[in-house]
Amino acid sequence: MALILSVFFLAGQYLLNFFGIRLSDIRIAGGLMIMRAGFELLTSKAHRGKRMSKGVLREGLQKEDISFTPLAMPMLSGPGSIAVSIGMYSSTLSYTGLSLIILAIILVAAASFVILTFSHQLVSYMGKSGLSALSRIMGFIVLSIGVNFISTGILSLLNS
Repeated sequence: MALILSVFFLAGQYLLNFFGIRLSDIRIAGGLMIMRAGFELLTSKAHRGKRMSKGVLREGLQKEDISFTPLAMPMLSGPGSIAVSIGMYSSTLSYTGLSLIILAIILVAAASFVILTFSHQLVSYMGKSGLSALSRIMGFIVLSIGVNFISTGILSLLNS
């Protein structure tokens, strides 16, 4: 997860330039993806009916290490987080700023690792109602971040 997001953070602007996509475009698209994820967390039936394809599930069961697929790439560093990491890049960032953002990506990956490692204990401690409440709170925060990304992208388009 940390490697994927760091690579897209550092090389994403070049990829956007190659395809002729502006940073404000990726901010709006990423904001929509993040808003969708936040809205799904807010709804009570968000996780019902979500299934992986049979091929991905079969591959995940056969693999000894699922750290890249289906865990890291589509779930922890999917389109929304890749768009956020590309959107954080700016040509005016100093080496200190670049280092701090990469450090933040690594810290998020470490926190995700700890949370996933102790998820069984967390589920038993919080219970279904506690997890539902936490899911709704996080959904609202994630939805707000998505709105922020969209408004920043729209303002950037209007100012240019």
